[in-house]
Amino acid sequence: MRTVTLSKVDALQDALGTEDNVSVTVDNTGNRKALLVVRNGPNEGARFSLTSNDSVIGRHPDSTICLDDVTVSRRHAHLEQHDGQVVLRDLGSLNGTYVNQERIEETVLAHGDEVQIGRYRMVFFESAS
Repeated sequence: MRTVTLSKVDALQDALGTEDNVSVTVDNTGNRKALLVVRNGPNEGARFSLTSNDSVIGRHPDSTICLDDVTVSRRHAHLEQHDGQVVLRDLGSLNGTYVNQERIEETVLAHGDEVQIGRYRMVFFESAS
């Protein structure tokens, strides 16, 4: 096990220090899949293990990763894992899908990328198996 600290984004940039940071424990044993960790927004610190090779992110309760907020479309984005890569694709969402603050239609995620879906800002950790 290891602990990773994610610095919280302070939109007003008026809070110095580490009070708003989020610390998460990451399992570093056995077979691991990729991981999304909520850095800012509802459910800060929540972890979503990408155990499926095919995942839908959205507000709908049947989504693989359910982000329950009005800024998230019912079927917002799609994650597909193949050949050691994780591809993120926007599904025509109203508010868009962003990686490292750039709106995307489709992109391959890299370790440490920031994914923004609605009010959720998440950090992507690639598999280390």
